[in-house]
Amino acid sequence: MKLLSILFLFFLQSTISNAQNAKPVKEYLRVPGPISINSKSYQLSWSAHPSATYYKQEYLVKGDKAEKFESMAMVEVVTGAIRPEDALAAKVEELKQMKATNPMVNFESFINKEKGEYMLDFLVSANEADGKLIVERNVYRYSALKGQPGLMLFGVSTRSYGDAVDNFLKNLKAKKRVLIDEVSKYSLPAIAFK
Repeated sequence: MKLLSILFLFFLQSTISNAQNAKPVKEYLRVPGPISINSKSYQLSWSAHPSATYYKQEYLVKGDKAEKFESMAMVEVVTGAIRPEDALAAKVEELKQMKATNPMVNFESFINKEKGEYMLDFLVSANEADGKLIVERNVYRYSALKGQPGLMLFGVSTRSYGDAVDNFLKNLKAKKRVLIDEVSKYSLPAIAFK
């Protein structure tokens, strides 16, 4: 059970990738690209397969860098006895703990009973080394894998930095449902492991 908890925390952390290196990016999940969502086109930029049951792939808009992106799509897969509702519950618990010390943390979850999918819309913040604020909004969609036990997380993250945060938050308030709807109706890729 402790191993599963560690996996949950690793799997469900907000995306803050390590700096990219010059190695070619490996496509583990055979996701056809680019990913096109919310009028943006995302190319595979980073991937990892840190355990036998966990895969993570990140996609950036041309011109964005992992260290300071404005928008990122992601596909994560965990195989085995894990359900979408359990992954959602674990992330909500993590956000509740974060909110105790960070009042900017905010979240809302949704259930699509017809599809058996769970969604989470959440906002987190942190300070850069220079003290400037980073605000990140994530919309995660958890669904069961087809044909085998496990789950897929499909998500989109958007970020703002420093002086641009106020406009980012105003825009988010005015157009909150747009990204939720786009992620909700996105046709999830069929996963095929390499």
